[in-house]
Amino acid sequence: MQEFNLGDVVLMKKQHPCGSSEWEVIRLGADIKIKCLGCGRLVMLPRSKFQKGIKKIVSSNTNKEEIL
Repeated sequence: MQEFNLGDVVLMKKQHPCGSSEWEVIRLGADIKIKCLGCGRLVMLPRSKFQKGIKKIVSSNTNKEEIL
């Protein structure tokens, strides 16, 4: 199981209708909120569905401080 941090950019298996597959992690918890880097759409997914749909972490935010 992979570990995610706020601000990580992830590549999802399925493309968003705008054509982008890259998403930024905005909120962590039981549900994960991600933002499409193509069009800016916000999507909230259950953690289990998010973990099944992720392909890889493109860029990791190793700074564990909260992003404002």
